[in-house]
Amino acid sequence: MKHLPNICTLANLFFGCTAITFILNAPAFLNTITGEDYFPVMGMEQMYYGSVFIALAALMDVLDGFAARSLKVHSLIGKDLDSLADVVSFGVAPSMILFKFLWFAYMSEPGALDAPMLATTPAFLVACFGALRLATFNQTSGQQQNHFVGMPIPAVGLIVASLPLLVWFPSPIDIKPFLYNKWSLYILIALLCFFMVSKIRFLKWKASGKGIGAWWPQILMLVVLAAGAPFLKFAVVPLVFIVYVLCSIVYRYPQAQEQVKA
Repeated sequence: MKHLPNICTLANLFFGCTAITFILNAPAFLNTITGEDYFPVMGMEQMYYGSVFIALAALMDVLDGFAARSLKVHSLIGKDLDSLADVVSFGVAPSMILFKFLWFAYMSEPGALDAPMLATTPAFLVACFGALRLATFNQTSGQQQNHFVGMPIPAVGLIVASLPLLVWFPSPIDIKPFLYNKWSLYILIALLCFFMVSKIRFLKWKASGKGIGAWWPQILMLVVLAAGAPFLKFAVVPLVFIVYVLCSIVYRYPQAQEQVKA
């Protein structure tokens, strides 16, 4: 039983690698009707499965922490292994999704065949900043009992993993123009990288104080999710993400806890 947390972590890594395999194998090619005008084609079904495996990796990430706390099993190997799995599942795999969308955005423009491949590589900054975020967290995790300093990388991975789902499943909000625009993708990448290494304190899913009032950010996010999902479908995920960021920025921790952490 003592190896259960590491088994869950390895499952996280396995699902992350599987997600990358599906994303890389998503067909991406140029088609033509007239022989002169090309338009890009990208297989969203494989991207969809990549998103599913990222979600499964996130589930394993939750379970390994739960198992470690329940069994009271903690080790440096487990901590390092968890970081390695996270950077693959929530750093590299989401970067591949953004890479594919950037490629599609460039191929949708006139003169697509002349677009430099380097223009799509900023997608991998998410993996780089994610690795930096994890390294910083490993050094300061003892000071982050009630909050995260910087956005946790699983949250970044899940928000990116939701993007193919927004295309694959119909939604009242047409987000395709955003996803197929290179500048909006660059802005999204920059924001995600900034949030991961920022000093903003992001909420954990447990309350940081006593009483129902301490749970208002979590309750608000659950209400937005429950109320929005039937109408917005997967488009509710970016909305919950925005609410999470705003709640984290405006939330004030109880004074007593601030003094303890100081």
